[in-house]
This record gives sequence, C-alpha cells and structure tokens, in this order.
Amino acid sequence: MDEKKPYRFGLIGAAGYIAPRHMKAIKDTGNDLVAALDRNDVMGVIDSYFPDADFFLEAERYDRHLDKLRRKGTDKIDFVSICSPNYLHDAHIRLALRNEAHAICEKPLVLNPWNVDALGEIEKESGKRIYNILQLRLHPAIMELKTKIETEPEDKMHDIDLTYITSRGRWYYMSWKGDVEKSGSIATNIGIHFFDMLTWIFGEVKENIVNVYDKKTAAGYLQLKKARVRWFLSLEYDNIPEVAKNEGKRTYRSITVDGEEIEFSGGFTDLHTRIYEEILAGRGFGLENARPSIETVYTIRNIKPVGIRGDYHPFLKKVENRK
Repeated sequence: MDEKKPYRFGLIGAAGYIAPRHMKAIKDTGNDLVAALDRNDVMGVIDSYFPDADFFLEAERYDRHLDKLRRKGTDKIDFVSICSPNYLHDAHIRLALRNEAHAICEKPLVLNPWNVDALGEIEKESGKRIYNILQLRLHPAIMELKTKIETEPEDKMHDIDLTYITSRGRWYYMSWKGDVEKSGSIATNIGIHFFDMLTWIFGEVKENIVNVYDKKTAAGYLQLKKARVRWFLSLEYDNIPEVAKNEGKRTYRSITVDGEEIEFSGGFTDLHTRIYEEILAGRGFGLENARPSIETVYTIRNIKPVGIRGDYHPFLKKVENRK
C-alpha cells in the first residue's frame, strides 16, 4: 500500500465514551474513518471528525458492508478500531480479521486467557495483527519509572500501594458494566490497565491474593518479580478520602512506590494518538503484551477472597469500620 495514501478505518462501538479518542487519533494520524457501527444512534460527535462515514446499527449489515468493500479490492478497510463492550471484543476482533483488516481493540482485549490463544491462531491464519490499547505504557511518567527500574539491581524490591476509586451511580450496575459475564467485573473493567502497567514495569506475578471482592470494591496483594503491591479498587463514593471529597472530586487515583507518589494525573490527552502512531509504525502492543494482565485479572475474579488479613491495603480498614 502506498504510504502516502490514508489508511481506511472502521469503528465498532462508535457511540461509546471512549470512541471520540479513537476518532481523534484516526484524524490526527491523517487517516480516514469510512464505516462506523453502534446499536445506539446518538452519533452527533462523529460530525466533528468524519461526517461522511457510513453508519450502521446492526453488526450483520456492518459485516456485510466491510465484506463488499473488501471484494472491491481498492476500497477495503485496513484497520477496525473496537470500542464495544468487553464481552464483544473477541467477536469483533474476529469480524475485523475475517474482513482482512488489522484490529485495534480497547482494554480488556478479551476476558479469558484462552481467548488470547484462540485469537493467536486466527491472527496467524489471517496474516493480520491484533493490537491492544495499552496507553499507560506511553505515559511519560510511567516510561520514566520503567527506565529507572530497569537500571536498578535485579534483586531490588519495591513496595507499592495502588488506589483507584471512581464513583459510579446506579446506572452502572444496570448496564453491561455491572454484569460480571459482560464486563469481567471491577478488577477487569477499571483495574486492568493498572495491572498491565505494574507487571510491565515490575515483572511477572509470583503470588496473587485477594482480600475482598464484590461488585463495588475489590482489594488484594500481588507479589511481582520486583515489587510487593497492595491494591484497592472501588466504585463507592464513600471510599474516597475526605480531602478529595472536600475538593468536589468523585474520583481518586494514587500510586506510591516506596512511599513516594507517582504523579501521572495529567498527560492523558493524546495517548490514544500516540498509540495509533506506534501501531502505524509497526510498533503496537499485540496479543502477548496483553496476556499478563488478562491472566492476572482472571485469577483475581476467580479465586476465593481471604478476608482482611495479611499484608492488605490500608483503605480496607475504612471499609471494615463502616460495616
């Protein structure tokens, strides 16, 4: 393909929260969105990026359209960006590869480790690539931390506290996000990018312990190659520290390494565009990059919680005291 010719993109899940970041990334990299799919038709945002894109409400008709474009030869789709609900990622990745397009998929790539194996076989058969949006790996502060850890002695260990609280209303639990079969539940839906980042920097999981796990709050302990991690994830507003509440915040995020806060609250604006640039340059994050975090969260949601004991996250005391 002529490198100067824009790549032709499809987009699945075009009406969702994250889709505009993909539209912006496609536009910022000088490419064209030609066909979008979503079962919801509230799609005014697309006019700001690609008003001429074809739009479909049914996956069957969208698949048919991509197949017709492929058969024309010169009009085929090169990439399909996937922003659909988690449980549909696997099927939509297959739709992309079936139509001879590379897939660019949001996290989690899939819900189960064996899905990675199956997609690997299809990737080999099709000759097309499957890329995952692991944008924290390109955040300047996270890259700086990784570089620092790589220069340290191999046996040096770190103590990490990961805290992420993003309060959600009742709508959340009525949507697909509140259904464990569709979202993978809290550790998968809101935690996977943090687990990917931590294992990318500090190495593979040696021990995985869960203290508490329900639909609103989860916490546990990870022994990594180079770190001991106490983690706490929650959707409950009551778990947000008072100082943050007093500032009107409904989200609280903190990662400390050996007691020192890693500041990465900013710098997120263009990370999807950076990911697209890497993919288009042949350096995107593929199936094997995504595997460790998928395995980690699969274990977290399937092992039995041990309760509030051992080396647990300090926020669990607050949870216990409210009972």
